[in-house]
Amino acid sequence: MSNSVYSINKGINQSIEFKGLKAQYIWYLGGVVVGLMILFAVMYIIEIPSLICIAFIGASGAFLVFKIYGMSNTYGEYGMMKALARKQIPKWIKVYSREVFTKL
Repeated sequence: MSNSVYSINKGINQSIEFKGLKAQYIWYLGGVVVGLMILFAVMYIIEIPSLICIAFIGASGAFLVFKIYGMSNTYGEYGMMKALARKQIPKWIKVYSREVFTKL
């Protein structure tokens, strides 16, 4: 019998990561790129000078890429969903009668 060598895939059940972007932030960056391409096309069609179009798209694209990378580093894979869920929890619950506590 010959010995077989198998490689072990240690990345099972890990979230996808692409150049530092984790999980859903890859989709956000893709959406930003597609949105900026559509915005450039619209600006070009309505005959805004091309240098102004390129400057605006470049500046807003750089800002949004840095913002998305910042969110990815700050919140991680699930942190932004947890932060948004935490904002929906009420800070106080007001009860005006004792009936809630006396029910069995």
